[in-house]
Amino acid sequence: MKLFISIIVILANLSILTAKEEKMNILDKISVIVHSSVRIDGEKIIYFDPYKLPENMPKADIIFITHEHRDHMSPEDVAKIAKDSTVIVISKTVAHSFKGHVIAVSPGEEKMIAGIPVRIVPAYNTNKKFHTKDRGWVGYIVTVDNTKVYFAGDTDRIPEMKTFKADIALLPVSGTYVMTADEAAQAALDINPKIAIPIHYGTVVGTKEDAQKFADLLKGKIEVVIKH
Repeated sequence: MKLFISIIVILANLSILTAKEEKMNILDKISVIVHSSVRIDGEKIIYFDPYKLPENMPKADIIFITHEHRDHMSPEDVAKIAKDSTVIVISKTVAHSFKGHVIAVSPGEEKMIAGIPVRIVPAYNTNKKFHTKDRGWVGYIVTVDNTKVYFAGDTDRIPEMKTFKADIALLPVSGTYVMTADEAAQAALDINPKIAIPIHYGTVVGTKEDAQKFADLLKGKIEVVIKH
């Protein structure tokens, strides 16, 4: 009986270690290129809001676009990474901006896209008017390598975040158009991911100091990885 219990404990510990390794493996595959432009190099090459991309970037299997602002929806950057089979996932309100394999989405939907489970979630401002809720703009929670990755898009801390389940959360921290570092830290605590990555700084608005402040506020609570 003792041997059986010992085996169960060992297997449980191995399961925990494997899950942790998966999270770290996918973390290594996530690149914040500039601002809020993110790439995941998994079985599928996934981009979120490609913007100011260098030349010769890997071609995309899926491109997720959150809303119509120029620093998130850049047709010339999409053209750099698109191939014939690339799927473009975009808020329904601006889906007409692209041709080809375009999937129009709205907050609250769940879809399987090129084998990737995707939850489409709302993204909006609560105390400013740059991204109002009525526009139907979005963020995404995608499952890659058994890991849920939340890409927030341009948003404030919203009540819906308490319902989001994510292992890794990419959150804007620069203020002005989105959450401040303080607000983003509170949003991270609402979501409670294993790892949080700050985005939306260094180009249009915000600096690395915002990212560092975000990390400092979550020290000892949630691991923060600064990617750019």
